Amino acid sequence: MHHDKLVRDNIPAIIESNWEQAITHIAGDQEYKQRLENKFYEEGKELFSWTNVAEELADILEVVYAIGDFHWISKEEIEKIRIEKYEKRWGFSKRIILEETK
Repeated sequence: MHHDKLVRDNIPAIIESNWEQAITHIAGDQEYKQRLENKFYEEGKELFSWTNVAEELADILEVVYAIGDFHWISKEEIEKIRIEKYEKRWGFSKRIILEETK
């Protein structure tokens, strides 16, 4: 079966534990950036099927952390910035839709 996508680090071992062969390669920087982008969109699409929402959010978060790691940004730094933005602008819980400004 042809996949051609970024997978979690343990996936090849899981495949091989099922007596299948995992043919892989290690991405260079440019390919890795592109594959992370593709993975982010893939997981987002899966999220908006609105099934297994918690699992898909966890997958998206893992991709976000991988993107951060690629850019030398820790999970803690991401969370610190998220909190700072929340304290200034809050979140989305009020469901406000900005239609226009005049």
